[in-house]
Amino acid sequence: MTSRARAPDRPVAVVGETKKFGVDCTNILEDGELLTGTPTVAEETTSDLSISEEQVNVAAVTLNGESVAIGKAVLFYASGFLKASAPYTIKITATTDAAVPQTLVRYVEFDVYDA
Repeated sequence: MTSRARAPDRPVAVVGETKKFGVDCTNILEDGELLTGTPTVAEETTSDLSISEEQVNVAAVTLNGESVAIGKAVLFYASGFLKASAPYTIKITATTDAAVPQTLVRYVEFDVYDA
């Protein structure tokens, strides 16, 4: 069985909302390494979600109460959360600016609640 690399935080969504999300990648980057290009964010478990505006942060952002430096987070919008307690998982794929660029893959599971 293959182990999936999971992001440490579980974003929270409410059924029916459209929301901006961010995933901090600081802990998987080497010293001085940054994310680059346009990341890919794709739903893995259902076809309910619409994902848009995938990008690497171009300014410092605050995620889960922590400041995340430029180039160390993936940001995107998600909508279409139809069911509370449904298993919504997305796959994030991003490249880095290392001398030998890395392709990093992380999975994010959402906690979804009724309004």
